[in-house]
This record gives sequence, C-alpha cells and structure tokens, in this order.
Amino acid sequence: MAEPTSARRQAGMQSAGMKKTNSERASPRYESREKVTGMARYPADMRLPRVAHAYLCTSRIARGTIQAFDLAAAKAVPGVLDILTHETIGDQPRQVPAIYQGGYLSDSFRPLGSAEIAYWGQPIAVVIAETYEIAREAARRIDVTYASQSPPAATIDSPEAVTQPLAPMDIDVGDFDVAYARAPVKIDTRYSTPAQHQNPMELFATQCVWEGDHLTVHEPSQYVNNLKFGLAEQLNIAPERIRVISTYVGGAFGAKGFLTQRTALIAMAARRLGRPVKLVATREQGFTVSGYRAETRHHVQLGANRDGRLTALKHEGWELTSRADTVAMGAVSMTTRLYACPNIVGRVNAVSADRSTPGFMRAPGEMPYAFALETALDELSCELDMDPIELRRVNDTRTEPVGGLPYTSRSLMQCFDSAAAAFGWKDRTRLPGSMRDGDWLVGWGCATAFYPTYAGNSAARVRLSADGRVHVSSATHELGQGAYTMMAQVAAEELGVPVEQVTVSLGDTDLPPAVVAGGSSTTASLAPAIMAACDAIRARLGVTDATSGTVSTAMATSGMGSIEEFAETRAPGLPADSIKGLYRGMATPFGGVHMADRVQFALGAQFVEVRVHARTHEIRVARAVGAFAAGRIINARTAHGQLVGGMIWGIGSALHEQTELDERNASYLNANLADYLLPVNADIHDIEAIMVPEEDSLVNAAGVKGVGEIGVVGVAAAISNAIHHATGRRLRDLPFRIENLMNET
Repeated sequence: MAEPTSARRQAGMQSAGMKKTNSERASPRYESREKVTGMARYPADMRLPRVAHAYLCTSRIARGTIQAFDLAAAKAVPGVLDILTHETIGDQPRQVPAIYQGGYLSDSFRPLGSAEIAYWGQPIAVVIAETYEIAREAARRIDVTYASQSPPAATIDSPEAVTQPLAPMDIDVGDFDVAYARAPVKIDTRYSTPAQHQNPMELFATQCVWEGDHLTVHEPSQYVNNLKFGLAEQLNIAPERIRVISTYVGGAFGAKGFLTQRTALIAMAARRLGRPVKLVATREQGFTVSGYRAETRHHVQLGANRDGRLTALKHEGWELTSRADTVAMGAVSMTTRLYACPNIVGRVNAVSADRSTPGFMRAPGEMPYAFALETALDELSCELDMDPIELRRVNDTRTEPVGGLPYTSRSLMQCFDSAAAAFGWKDRTRLPGSMRDGDWLVGWGCATAFYPTYAGNSAARVRLSADGRVHVSSATHELGQGAYTMMAQVAAEELGVPVEQVTVSLGDTDLPPAVVAGGSSTTASLAPAIMAACDAIRARLGVTDATSGTVSTAMATSGMGSIEEFAETRAPGLPADSIKGLYRGMATPFGGVHMADRVQFALGAQFVEVRVHARTHEIRVARAVGAFAAGRIINARTAHGQLVGGMIWGIGSALHEQTELDERNASYLNANLADYLLPVNADIHDIEAIMVPEEDSLVNAAGVKGVGEIGVVGVAAAISNAIHHATGRRLRDLPFRIENLMNET
C-alpha cells in the first residue's frame, strides 16, 4: 500500500468536488439484497461458540442507595454462571473521560461502581447464564433492599430539580430590552416539548469474546472508534487489543452514538468466564441504557415593526439533564441566527433531575428549539395579519445577525417558493376556521427547516485491481442512511468504473478511522477522504480525467496487479493537530455556527395540511410537502428516503410521541412499543420531499450539506400553525392530542 504524500492529502481537502454527472443518480442500495433476504448480520446475529447469555437487573428506585443484595435464590437457578454487582467486581471498570475525550455520554459515573442509585432503570447487577431465559429468571429472583431518598426530581418542572444557567451559551446583540419595549408589535409566548425515546427496531445488544488478551466486541454503534478507546480506558488495556465490529445498525439516530455502561460489564463477564457473553437489553431497558431527547421549555419574545421586520428577538430554553452530567443542546445558537434582527438575546439553562442522562436524538436541539421559534413567528404573522411566508421573506438575510458572518449559501426562500407552489399555498384563505370539508376543519401551516452543516476528520482506503474492480473501506457506519451506497458511488465516479464493480467494507475498527455517524455529517466527512484516495490512484497512473474508462485502461496497461491508496482529510475549520484525535476516538463533527469566517446551514421549508374533526377533535395530517436545499446530493434515492423519513418522524413528534413518567419514582410508564405511541401507516398520507438544487463549494470538498436530520425540523411547528389556522386555537405544548385541543381556548 502506498501512502499519498502530504501534498496529495491537502489537495484532496481542497478539491473542487466530484463531477456533477452523478448528482441526479439514484443507485439502488448497495446492501438491499442482504437486508430483504435476511442475510445482513447485525451484532446480535453473530453466532459465537459456547456463548453465555447476560441479563440486566435494573434499579426500582430513582434516588438512593442499595443496602443489601440477596442473591441466593438467583444463584440457585440451574444454569446460572455468574452474577456481577458492585460488591463482586472490585474497582473495575474504571471511570472514563467525557465524550469528547473518547469516553461516553450516557451517565459518566462508573458502571456498578457503588451502591449509589441515580435513576430508575440504572443497571445494578448482571446475571450470566447458559441461556437467555435462565438469566432472565435469575435476575427476577434477585432481592434488593434499598434506602430511598424521596421525593425524586422526576421532571423538568419538579420543585426538587436544580436549574443551572449555562453562561457560555449566552448570546447578546444590541439592546433587546429597549428594542422590545419600543416595538409596535410584540409576541411573548412559552412552549414545551416532552421527553422522547428513539425506539430503534434493533435492540441494544453487545457480544464480547476474548482470544487471549485480545477482545472483540460486536455492538451496534454509530462510532466504533469511540467505543474502542473508551472501553480500553475502562478496562485499563491498550486500545490495540480491542476490535469493535458493527457492519449494520438497525436504527439509531443518536441512541447508539457513543459508549454506554453495558459494554464494559459484558467484556468483564466474558473475561471472568473465559467464554463469549451476549447481552440483548429489553425494550424497557433501552429507555435507560442509552440517551434520549430531553424535555425542554422555551420562552420566546419577538418585537417587530408593522411591515414585519424583526427589531427584537429573545429565545430562552430550559433542558432537562441528570444530576451526574450537564448535557444541553443549546440550539439558541441557531435560532438566533436564522433571521435578520438587530437586537437579540439567547439563553440556555440545564435543569438537573433524578433521571438518566439525555443525549442525541435526530436533530437533538434543532427540533424542539425550531418548534418554539417557528410557532412564535406564526403567532407574529397572525398579529400582523401578514402571510407567514412573506414574514420570513422580509426577514431573510445573507448575513447571520449575531456575528455578522456570511452564509456559505442560503436558499431558504427558494425552498419556500418551491414548496408553496407544490402545496398550492396561493389557495389558502387567511382567516382561521375559514377552510372546511364537511365535518373536518382544514388548516394549512408552514415553518422553516434548518440544520447546521457539519463535517469531521475521516480516513479511507481505496484499492483498484487490474480487472477494474474497486474496494473502498472506512470505519464509518450503515444506519440505514445509505453509507454503503454513497461510498460505492463516490469511488465509482472518481475512478470511472460502474458502481457494480465496487465493493465496500465499513463498521470495523480495523479499517481507517472515520467521524461519528451523526450530525448529518457522514457523507460530508467521508466523501472527501474517498475522493483524495482516488485522486492519489489516478496520480500514480498519470490520469487526470476519470471519464471514458481512462483509469481502467491505464491500470490494465500498467502491468500492476493492484494499486491501493490511503487518505485522511481534515474538515474545514479544524486545526492541523486535530487529525490525531481521529486515531483516538475523538473525531466529532465541526462547522455550523462555529466557523471563524462563515456560517453553514442546510435550509428548508415545511408545509402541512391538517384536518381537525369538528365534533371529535381528532387531528390528522392529510398531506405534507417539504423542500430542502442541502448542497450536493450524492444519491437522490437515499436522500429522498432520509427526508421523507424525517418528515414522518416530525409528524410522530407532533401528534404521538411522549415518554410518560410516573412522577412518584421517576419511572417510565410506556417503555414499550405497545404504549409508546408512534405513527403507523394509517397516520401517514401524502408526503412529498423536494430537493432544491444548490451548489456550495465552501462547506467541504464534496459540496455536501447532509440530509439525515433536517427533515424532522419544523414539522411540529408547521402542524401547530396549521391547527391554529383550522380551529383558531393555539397549541404550544407537544404532543398535540385530542384532549389538549378540547381544553384549549
């Protein structure tokens, strides 16, 4: 294998991008046959010899201590092999650093580290047995005596919860107080969003097997290198002795982003037994074994002139977190930059409660914060008697108002115009309650969609063989978003071969490291690395143009059996020494509002038609149209799936999803798919996603902005606005249910 020179790596970073001929391609999914035939092997599907089965025993209190375990009945179950508790495992596993140092996000205290209980559902013991059923039965026979502290701070509104202002997230521009006082038109409103859980189809699973002093972990992951390095720290062994494999992930969107407490415990159990151990957490345990979307509260104040121009904007948010960790998404950094306004305040507060640590869930901060701002803007448009699209048009800006930095590209109004035309917005009547179809009140609403454009450091290896076949590899992840397909397409185009001649390997720490598969950053991060490796192959062959089979021809006449090149690319805005973090499990996306000389966003417009039954108050989304400008689209088919999937998720967030809490003990009442409400086919009708053409050569070498998360943003606000248009009633608290509408005046 030949390494490209530093000059070639830099050239890869500065490349003008791939040919536009592939922009409109919609290649079928690379892995589709494996998935539909059941041949795709997920981590829990891996068959390891003599595997033992683990089952988690979790706490039944929210805050307190374990006074005693009685394990006699559990150990008496035939087939029980071992039981791990804080009393039996000693000082292992070790405490690890925070997420951005290669550690974990979800609850940073040591797994089974003490008798302390911090939240309901916390793992307090692990039973290992010959079968899953035996382990489950034994876990149920463990008798635990607790000393409970009550009452727990169950929710963000609990009087026992502790609020902490996060001053580093503060934003102050101009003089908001004076401008708001003088504004002829004002909006002062509050909004709320509930806790929500990802509920991926694939459960949280871990399989560990030791071969001598080397450990192999099979676990669904969005970031195998983070898992590898964090686990090495926990187990106090060299990272080189750990291999993590995750070739397919059955749903994630943040839930499988980083190391969680279960992995080290299963690795320890496998080492103690001298045989592989497999854990598949239950659906209920999945609600606390990883992160989730935290409850939020919002206070939005808007001041405007009679022509609709904003003169004052304040957005303050409150986010639930755990007592152990301060985690807040703080998306006021984005909502305060969307529209032109000379006087701005942004505030974020973390509210500590007796719950597990929240984390990332599709558009983690953008979804709830957009709901608040975009609903408030609709309220302002009603106060002004102004079309909500025109309100956004008069406040459109090419320069963000907080730092005065230019947008790399901004196609917001093109998105609104495209979506409005497809939706038929011109036929909307202004007055609430003025559109009706029999017993159904009809409402139309719209909102802005946005997501910051991120990219991270990544590496890739590409091999071209004499027979024209190509192999491309990187330790990125296939979450269903189309990573396999994207990697194959990029390599095929850069080397001028049919995509059918490309094979792909990913999801393995033995491969070149890549950024976390999150933040809509996979393609933006990895495509430039693949391009750089292909550039190096062409350079070795003396070929500058990959069209018309020139690369394959040059390879066939070179006399070589194969050429392999490795390339790593540094994302724009990151310092030169950040590449080191790529090899330590610390490659996280960068960009958005954090660039020194610009801001970069994907933008869009969401339109929905809501129907509210006049008698029953049943709420239905009859149709939805979204238009999105997200830079270069590598594969129109997979991108469309991501956008439509996001819009459906937005409907679920608005009308269905809420993690219900028993405030007496901070436990989850609907930690299952029977009671946790999700949209089904009958809830989803006509959905259209439009991809507005956009070129942006500044965001990264591939010109990609990403589409994984923007589709969910703004949908809830558009639905809220449509409900108001249908009924004249304003709902400000997610989710919108029949009883909420009946009680609203």
